[in-house]
Amino acid sequence: MWFIRDGCGIVFAIVTWFLVLYAEFVVLFVMLIPSGDYMYSAINGIVFSVLVFLALASHCRAMLTDPGAVPKGNATKEFIESLQLTSGQVLYSCPKCCSIKPDRAHHCRICKRCIRKMDHHCPWINNCVGEKNQKYFVLFIMYVALISLHALILVGFHFLHCFEEDCSSFSPTTMTLLIFLGLEALLFLIFTSAMFRIQMLSICTDETGIEQLKKEDRRWAKKTTWVNLKAVFGHRFSLGWASPFVMPNQGKADGYQHVI
Repeated sequence: MWFIRDGCGIVFAIVTWFLVLYAEFVVLFVMLIPSGDYMYSAINGIVFSVLVFLALASHCRAMLTDPGAVPKGNATKEFIESLQLTSGQVLYSCPKCCSIKPDRAHHCRICKRCIRKMDHHCPWINNCVGEKNQKYFVLFIMYVALISLHALILVGFHFLHCFEEDCSSFSPTTMTLLIFLGLEALLFLIFTSAMFRIQMLSICTDETGIEQLKKEDRRWAKKTTWVNLKAVFGHRFSLGWASPFVMPNQGKADGYQHVI
């Protein structure tokens, strides 16, 4: 199992789970169950809980999936000879992890490995976002955005009902919990929506965040948006694209056609 032993990342991952479960607790036990409207509570409770489950499952898959790490220490004379390179064909090598770098791989100082199609290192999932786990990261931020939107709407309706009826039933503790949830939902809705847009743009243009930041020359073939989406989410469009339990069928990894 892939797991990065980074103290800061582990703390961020724990905080992520705490915030999501806090939202689940307030929505269910502060807003929905005490409301008395069983149909309203049941529908919203089931929808919200399913979104929370999918978000946390996506987080686990993004955190515990190898993002596309290049084998460490394979830049040896014996291994290079075994590749049977043609005349004029040379390789990139990474001096930090002593590995042969495939095309579009970058070294992560936190993971201490070269990662294929590395987009960035995300402390919230305590892992790099790369070739093999980008789908799970995109699903995670998408479901967190939906959770935040749903929670924000529920908080809004709750306060609207309070102003129309009577706020005397709201204890100071309840009011504090609702205000904190509303602020949390608003902030995370803005953040995850922006991240989702950036990730989808990166996928559609087949250009990672690092490649955009470094303004690297495009050395790879340009593909259509649909082909790029299938490369990340799976070769056939289905409900599996939205499931953190379905692994994308990714093609063969790029070869070692590079220059040292």
